Amino acid sequence: MRLCFASNNAHKLDEIRPLLPAGLVLLSLADINCHEELPETQDTLKGNALQKAAYVWQHYGVPCFADDTGLEVAALHGAPGVYSARYAGPQRRADDNVARLLKELRGAADRTARFRTVVALVGLTATEQLFEGVVPGRIAEAPKGVGGFGYDPIFVPDEGDGRTFAEMTLAEKNQISHRARAVAGLVRHLTSIN
Repeated sequence: MRLCFASNNAHKLDEIRPLLPAGLVLLSLADINCHEELPETQDTLKGNALQKAAYVWQHYGVPCFADDTGLEVAALHGAPGVYSARYAGPQRRADDNVARLLKELRGAADRTARFRTVVALVGLTATEQLFEGVVPGRIAEAPKGVGGFGYDPIFVPDEGDGRTFAEMTLAEKNQISHRARAVAGLVRHLTSIN
């Protein structure tokens, strides 16, 4: 089975590849000669994931899955949420996003947050499929660790041992992460139709 993952983010590809079943050929956007920026204009994670996967299926004819992930911070009423990647501006710089978030949480007693990922699958069956993964945690006072990407240096999952995602190995992060949980739903579905 050949399946495209609609992302140009090499970190996401590295995270997802070991989670997929043997025999599945994972294609990147570059592998299918898709070099344009995928549309991401919806106001929900579900909407963005579906929009990206549908775009690849409609324009390239390759069954595709896409994800959208948001960091939802309680003290900020769920922000940055769907705008997580561009929280500090359209340049989408992780360091800027982290700095803005830490500035907005300065002095906040409630630092609870959750990462939420929605994966949309389009093109394998007549209907679109959605899978969601959530991991609760809290926002650290300062960045720690050199691994991961995005908000990983400041996100401490509840189920871990007090380390941020950026302090974990990829294998450790994949045991509990939001993206791994959403992809696990995708894998169960792929197994059931294969």
